[in-house]
Amino acid sequence: MKLMHNEVLPDVIIIEPSVFKDSRGYFFEGFQAKRYQEMGIQETFVQDNYSRSVKNTLRGLHYQLHHPQGKLVGVTAGKVFDVIVDIRQGSPTFGKWISIELSDENARQVYIPKGFAHGFFVLSESADFYYKCTDYYVPHDDYGVAWNDAFINIEWPINEIPVVSKKDQQYASLQNISHDQLPRYVCL
Repeated sequence: MKLMHNEVLPDVIIIEPSVFKDSRGYFFEGFQAKRYQEMGIQETFVQDNYSRSVKNTLRGLHYQLHHPQGKLVGVTAGKVFDVIVDIRQGSPTFGKWISIELSDENARQVYIPKGFAHGFFVLSESADFYYKCTDYYVPHDDYGVAWNDAFINIEWPINEIPVVSKKDQQYASLQNISHDQLPRYVCL
């Protein structure tokens, strides 16, 4: 298992599990509490979510404010362009983003701490995506940032109009979201 931090968003952890492949297929541990705690993921996960999306689907950028969720995410089938944005007020990396390709081939996972917005774009014919969450989903605490926010300026690998839900189309840009609707950065 290999752990990677990035320079842009050092709080985000990219994990490359040890994948054992042979003529039958492959095997890897998708989660093991003790090992992940040793890597710095101290959270307890309370809910698992799964989604299937077709090619050119764009989901996000989502977050919960009063019931924030840390998330461990990955792909079990297909390939996505995964995006994480720091939306914590007062953070030295506020408005910065990173992307990583997640697929069933590379088995990468990303740990996204509380206070970050998350989204992804499906690159394959379809993709099965999973999220391990540190808090329960609360429908009335569902917030988001516009996926095409010019301030954030995400370089999505889009060649045609993406499939975006009505809800996701209505999110405002980060600069137009009220301060009381954004998480706050806490320096430890």
